Amino acid sequence: MAVTEGFTDLVRDLLADFGPVTIRNMFGGAGIYAGGVMFAILDDDVLYLKTDETSARVFREEGMEPFTYAMEGKGPIAMSYFEVPPRLLEAPEELVAWTHEAYRIACANKTKRPRKRR
Repeated sequence: MAVTEGFTDLVRDLLADFGPVTIRNMFGGAGIYAGGVMFAILDDDVLYLKTDETSARVFREEGMEPFTYAMEGKGPIAMSYFEVPPRLLEAPEELVAWTHEAYRIACANKTKRPRKRR
């Protein structure tokens, strides 16, 4: 799980029309945030966007797979982030539209979560 500085810069440039984003390193990869909400992941120089059931189908139709990770002693665990189709890296306007949808989904998921009690 590594992300090169060059790929991070490329993604930041591609998302310029989306609006300001913060990219934070985490576990060898990075999370992409807007307004304090994480809506995308970078890992191994691959961009993944947050999905729900509906948008995940669109990613699958494009042949994309979800982000997975492995925990010691367990099989791979899939998350609700899917790899961005490579064609979108050549189509920034369309990528920004997909990014807005991922951000909307991430914001909706954030409001659905029950607050943790202390």
